[in-house]
Amino acid sequence: MKKVYPSAEAALEGVLFDGMTIASGGFGLCGIPELLIAAIRKAGTKDLTVASNNAGVDGFGLGVLLESRQVKKMISSYVGENAEFMRQYLSGELELEFNPQGTLAERMRAGGAGIPGFYTRTGVGTVIAEGKEHKDFDGKTYILERAIVADLSIVKAWKADPSGNLVFRKTARNFNPPAATCGKLCVVEVEEIVPLGSLDPDAIHLPGIYVHRIVQGEHEKRIEQRTVRKKESV
Repeated sequence: MKKVYPSAEAALEGVLFDGMTIASGGFGLCGIPELLIAAIRKAGTKDLTVASNNAGVDGFGLGVLLESRQVKKMISSYVGENAEFMRQYLSGELELEFNPQGTLAERMRAGGAGIPGFYTRTGVGTVIAEGKEHKDFDGKTYILERAIVADLSIVKAWKADPSGNLVFRKTARNFNPPAATCGKLCVVEVEEIVPLGSLDPDAIHLPGIYVHRIVQGEHEKRIEQRTVRKKESV
């Protein structure tokens, strides 16, 4: 099966539909599938539910889908860098399901592993636990969290071979692998496609069995927040 596509638009052809659920990789501005996000915006697919650690920033990442009003609901851990997100949420235009960061990662991982749900102590006694099943184990209370199974996963990797074996770079490895596994279809954008057999098997972070389509492209290297010391006077 040929997995390499010539563009993000081609890689998403026949995949998108209104009201779908998308799992998106990325951690802060690291490992953002920006080419695929841009293609989704161009396609105009709307009423999306997007599961992602964060919601991008204004004008970049998932922020561009918020600007175009294509997202109906976010399932996220951290949303503090996006003014448009804040405006839409506070005005009631956007639904938000908050998740502790580890819980969100485990919900994605569980979805990819075929596990429908799991119990965790994280969130017990907070608004996170409202409406969820509670159960005691060994004298301690846990809440039931459901796995996330998305219609589509969009992720960003550093390298891939034509079979879809992936290598992530540094912090981009945080949420991209679990996001990749929990989608019924996984589309990956990469910086480099290397010949089959050139990747050390022990260095592969995600096997190609999870990957259905690949696109190579140029990516912007952004810094979310940069703080520098003031220059000392001589």
